[in-house]
Amino acid sequence: MKFTFASPGQVFYNEVNAKQIDVPSMSGNFGILAHHVPMLAVLKPGVINVFEEDGTSKKFFVSSGTVTVNDDSTVQILAEEAVPVESLDRQAARDGLAEAQGRLSSASGDVAKAEASIEVETFEALVKATE
Repeated sequence: MKFTFASPGQVFYNEVNAKQIDVPSMSGNFGILAHHVPMLAVLKPGVINVFEEDGTSKKFFVSSGTVTVNDDSTVQILAEEAVPVESLDRQAARDGLAEAQGRLSSASGDVAKAEASIEVETFEALVKATE
């Protein structure tokens, strides 16, 4: 299936053939194979795993975005932020999580609590991706 994956700063794949793509969505993680039912989903923080035609796989951390599966088996992922998993710094992710948890525990007001909660969720996913 033809696969395109990009973030505002980088194009990772541009109409490349892929065997399978595993994505983290707000409704749960799922895999996409050729002839997948057409759909649109919202990405949640987590790891996208791309299985390439040659049998290799590459993992990317995404913060959020969308995934579209079209009638013609093409797949597009547009991420707000994306980085290869091997580029992540485990200690920086842990430090960020601790700081975010501190902001959540001291947040006052619904907006501040919601923002801090999103930050905690993202850092938890980052830490999990580095393990």
